[in-house]
Amino acid sequence: MINKIVAIQGNNLFRLNLKTDTSIFLANEIQRKNYKIFYYYPKNLSVINSEVVAEGLFIKINYNNKNHIKVLKKQKLNLSKCRFILIRQDPPFNLEYISTTYILETIKNKVKIVNDPTSIRNISEKLFSIKYQKFMPKSIFTQNLKLIKSFIFTNKKVIIKPIHSFGGNDIYLISKFHKRLIEKIIKKHGHIMCQKYLPKITKGDKRVFIIKGKVYNAISRVPKKGSFLSNMSKGAKPKYTRLSKTEIRISNIVSKDLIKNGIFFAGIDFIDEKLNGDINVTSPTGLKTLFDLTKINLAKTFWNKLKA
Repeated sequence: MINKIVAIQGNNLFRLNLKTDTSIFLANEIQRKNYKIFYYYPKNLSVINSEVVAEGLFIKINYNNKNHIKVLKKQKLNLSKCRFILIRQDPPFNLEYISTTYILETIKNKVKIVNDPTSIRNISEKLFSIKYQKFMPKSIFTQNLKLIKSFIFTNKKVIIKPIHSFGGNDIYLISKFHKRLIEKIIKKHGHIMCQKYLPKITKGDKRVFIIKGKVYNAISRVPKKGSFLSNMSKGAKPKYTRLSKTEIRISNIVSKDLIKNGIFFAGIDFIDEKLNGDINVTSPTGLKTLFDLTKINLAKTFWNKLKA
């Protein structure tokens, strides 16, 4: 008999915004089916005598309580005993991230892991979008200062993004070539993505949810006044939105590619009917926000599609 345990590999449990966190929302939903929730950090993942083990916490979630999370016990767990493992830590795509995918890859024939560790290692959240550039604003991926200078001169206003960062960090809007700033970003992050600025971002982007190759609902995230960042962690305000025919068509193309590449759950983003180049496959967010706005529960859809 398979143990009814869901393990979550995530960020610091006690620093999560529990009111909006998608990982906790997913855990709360499967908890209703009498699954136990085991939460651990990537640094606490090990291989001992060929067994993949993690030191972590069994937790109970209760949205009605002020603290939401109750720690039941601390334990070292053989992850092969789990029914599901959710990889939910934030990027960056670094050596720790890569190491955890190699370790979890060794047990993916014993445990259902979402998203598949091989797949998320192979899919860079921004570089995967290269194949969709005809649906995107003008974009380049480079470290070459001459190319960047020329791109800024041609496109006037440009967004600079690190390829392997997350959450709106180290993203800049520039209208002229700032050599020192760009050199600093490249020194820290390597290749960067330069993208023509879309002024309609001030009206909000659209986050589209994709589960098992099917396009579901979307939310819009409107940057706070004076900002161009649509991340809720940067102060953007969410609202419910619908997708245009163009956005649905593009989303369907991307969703079919993702399921072929072993990605079960993803989030993609549009600005002014154009993909912004972020194919979120590591820890897509927004399900709890969608539920709070509409009472549409895609966590239920998520587990139903996994046949939990």
